[in-house]
Amino acid sequence: MKQQIIISGMGGQGILFLTRIIAGAAMEMGLEVMTSETHGMAQRGGSVISFIKAGSFHSPLIRQGRGNAGLFLHSRNLEVHQGLLKPDADFFVNSSAPCRYPHIDATGLAEELGSPVLANLILLGYALKQGLFCSREAVKNSIKNLSREQFVEANLAALERGVK
Repeated sequence: MKQQIIISGMGGQGILFLTRIIAGAAMEMGLEVMTSETHGMAQRGGSVISFIKAGSFHSPLIRQGRGNAGLFLHSRNLEVHQGLLKPDADFFVNSSAPCRYPHIDATGLAEELGSPVLANLILLGYALKQGLFCSREAVKNSIKNLSREQFVEANLAALERGVK
């Protein structure tokens, strides 16, 4: 299996953590993994994009029109980064407004859980439910391995909230 995934959002939304979770899940599934990220203005709330390639690849970057899936934590980034995805790619968008792509109000649900920073894991749970390549169990194990101990339970709850 070969998958090319982009994760796009704004600084502070947990793009890099989400990248590590998905990459960890892919490794647990026995896949080769490469990641790359661009986050120049992230500390000032600027755009952040990361790439995950699961399977045998030679470069970590995703070329225009080659991505299989995109997780968009900020819907405004669709305009900027959707060109990296194939026309038939899977889109998973954090949006409270109607959208032409599969979407979930991950930010609103995270606020209901008491922590807006959990929107990334809610979106991941939603993507898993819709068919993202990782197994749910591999993602849970990756969350357990990469989260600080005091956040494991909340992170797993956010993932499950997105699945439901």
